[in-house]
Amino acid sequence: MSMSYEQHLDEVTTLIYERHDLSEKAAIRIVMLAQEDGYFSGHDDDPSICTQARAEADAEAVFRKYAKPPRAADAAPKRSR
Repeated sequence: MSMSYEQHLDEVTTLIYERHDLSEKAAIRIVMLAQEDGYFSGHDDDPSICTQARAEADAEAVFRKYAKPPRAADAAPKRSR
């Protein structure tokens, strides 16, 4: 069963959030980066590909491609002994 383009993006975001132990904000940022890069342009052109199975595959592909490890400056400071 197909979902709308917006529902598909929401599902991809939710899957990234749930499967990769990220904040909602981080998951949204990753999906927005992919969207800005044109990753989802085919989905907008052909809503029939916006399925649950495709959302699951997209969540993994988008996470692998657009999630960046935290920079050292963004990491929590280490405690001194």
